[in-house]
Amino acid sequence: MSHARLLRRLGLKRIANMYAKKHPDTMLSWTYIQPLPESIGSFKGNVKLKVLKENLADIHPVDLADILEELDQPQRVAVFEQLDNEHASDTLEEVEPRVQRELISSIKIEKAVELIKQMTAAQAADIINILPTDEAQEIVGRLDPEFAAKVGVLIKQHEETASLFMLPGFISFAPTTLAREVLESYRYVVRDKDVIMYIYVVEAEQKLVGVMDIREVLQAEPEARLGDIMNTNVISFNPADSLRQVAEAFERYSFRAIPVTDEQERIQGVIPYRDVMNLKHSYV
Repeated sequence: MSHARLLRRLGLKRIANMYAKKHPDTMLSWTYIQPLPESIGSFKGNVKLKVLKENLADIHPVDLADILEELDQPQRVAVFEQLDNEHASDTLEEVEPRVQRELISSIKIEKAVELIKQMTAAQAADIINILPTDEAQEIVGRLDPEFAAKVGVLIKQHEETASLFMLPGFISFAPTTLAREVLESYRYVVRDKDVIMYIYVVEAEQKLVGVMDIREVLQAEPEARLGDIMNTNVISFNPADSLRQVAEAFERYSFRAIPVTDEQERIQGVIPYRDVMNLKHSYV
């Protein structure tokens, strides 16, 4: 995955755009995107790509995923169906879940099965888990029994969600709180908490707006307000995120705990690293 795309997926669009400007060669040039007549050879519909079938193989799956997400559904399917199975499978892994569902539902079941066969069991489980039940069952039923069994085990693990692992004991303060005020009360507020190494900065109704490591509070100027020194790029889970997503995030970021927030960004609880990574789940 390109650095700019990764930053965008983490919600850091401003930083991603700055990176893209400084490293233009890492991004697909959008000069490829041009209006075209409705008939452009093997493509059907008014596909807005100047890249014909023979050129698609040169586009990296990450960049191609970006393009597919920008197209409307008929255009998206028209382009996707021109890819060979390996390229299509790699691209399918990179697009967002909504687009994954649309693409799988729009192609023939035989094609969908072939794409799934190109993936690892874990990757296949990620895709199948977001499909409607009838489509998922039909695809799994056409897989090799041994491979299908591995996928089935991983799909069941997906049913274990972040909400099952989050704990209610975390430390939170308002953005207007001074660093010295945190330290003065710290020894008292930690007594019944599950996670004590992070300070979560919340506004009204527990809306999470920032986070600080306790060491950062210790190093801050005593009169500094948390709202001025907190880290606003907060990584958090949704309560419905799968156990696999939780474990992958801990491996990627090396945090000791990660908060769980709802759709309004209100903190619901925190998940300690130890509670997830000490489990003996196997991700094939």
